[in-house]
Amino acid sequence: MGGFFGVVAKHDCVTDLFYGTDYHSHLGTMRGGMAVLGEDGFTRVIHDIRTSQFRSKFEDDFNLFKGRAGVGVISDFEDQPLIIASHLGTFAIVTVGVVTNLPELVTELYAKHRVQFSEMSRAGVNPTELVASLINTQDSFEAGIRYAQERIRGSCSMLVLKQDGSLFAARDRYGRTPVTLGEKGDARAFALESCSLPNLGYLPVRDLGPGEIVRMTQDGVEICRPPSAELAICAFLWVYFGYPASSYEGHNVESVRYRCGEALAKHDGGLRADFVAGIPDSGMGHGLGYARAAGIPFARPFVKYTPTWPRSFMPSVQSHRELIARMKLIPIPDLIRGKSLIFCDDSIVRGTQLRDQVHRLYDDGAREIHMRIACPPLLFGCKFLNFSRSTSEQDLAARRTIKELEGDTADIREYVDPDGGRHQEMVGRIQKRLGLTSLKYQRVQDLADAIGLPRNKICTFCWTGEDVSCGSGCQKCGAASCARQEPATAEG
Repeated sequence: MGGFFGVVAKHDCVTDLFYGTDYHSHLGTMRGGMAVLGEDGFTRVIHDIRTSQFRSKFEDDFNLFKGRAGVGVISDFEDQPLIIASHLGTFAIVTVGVVTNLPELVTELYAKHRVQFSEMSRAGVNPTELVASLINTQDSFEAGIRYAQERIRGSCSMLVLKQDGSLFAARDRYGRTPVTLGEKGDARAFALESCSLPNLGYLPVRDLGPGEIVRMTQDGVEICRPPSAELAICAFLWVYFGYPASSYEGHNVESVRYRCGEALAKHDGGLRADFVAGIPDSGMGHGLGYARAAGIPFARPFVKYTPTWPRSFMPSVQSHRELIARMKLIPIPDLIRGKSLIFCDDSIVRGTQLRDQVHRLYDDGAREIHMRIACPPLLFGCKFLNFSRSTSEQDLAARRTIKELEGDTADIREYVDPDGGRHQEMVGRIQKRLGLTSLKYQRVQDLADAIGLPRNKICTFCWTGEDVSCGSGCQKCGAASCARQEPATAEG
């Protein structure tokens, strides 16, 4: 997914920028970068952070930076920040999101504006450079950012730092990713994760609204484009991606996870076990909530070795993901042997890591393993935030199971209803494959209630195939179905 941090101050901002960006490292991606505006222009450094966290890679570069404004980023794939020279002036830009219509936009820019792209890789055009090119087609930064927001399918939140020291922040059109404004004394900052602010002395002021564009200087903040009412923030932020200390739209991640666990316990009909546990790290809050509601002791049969291992979804090679998943979790046999265990986890994506963990628990003498998942089955690949590295929807455990049951002609919508026979048959097949005593998933409405936002204000596309933000047709938004109209086809 990725994250960013930007700051403008009346004093040197580098320390705040360095640590503020580092607080986004848990998002578990591949590139880290910083750009600072000093007296002689921009200074930029980018590092590969796949095998080492942002802070350790940038400590040796710290003294290279000096200035009163800067941007930092943890990026999914591409190099960022970019420094762009254009008719609007020189600027630094960072983005978070995914541009699903990138080839179409590139073709259009070639035809209409005769642009060229320099930040190329095996994956093709760097999406951040594409966004910069869209901005440069207009006569002002405000108009260019707005134009980019309107043309991009998927999502794109961005920070744009001009050479005069002013910093633009723009939240993506439907607010799928959060952007928070913080202030301390004579400094102001924008962050994706609000947890990056308190330890640096910043007070969170407010979240930017969907599609809102704000310009920040040393003297204050100016709204360039007011927010819209069409919020569709990603619900998976609370389930998995978000850091426990962060809040989005006023709702804290850890508190939501407790409520998710409580909802799972509510539907379990008094299931008894020796312990409730969470799969580290993001499953811990869900497990604590379940244990509290069920009145069952909480324990840690697995502990995570945190110093060296990254999040296990990061590598693109399945064997590497499995190695990380195995090495970072260390079992405690005394809490496993002869025990009936209820485990809470954030999600089941491919299912291979969970299957291996279940086998390890049985090898250590577990008597029963009941798995409770804090979100519904993942039926559709995310088109908005890039949260799964799967190259195909058929990599998803639920879709693979449906194919086993019905082949390629299945109507996926029939598996969404948790009370429907198809859904229950799918869950039963997944339970058997994983070797679980029982398996249950969260219901969408219970998840929405746990978050505390109306269901039509959160994106549930990966579970339901509905894009609540689509008001002009599924072909435009790329959704398999749309909450505001009849779905076009079962497969989208």
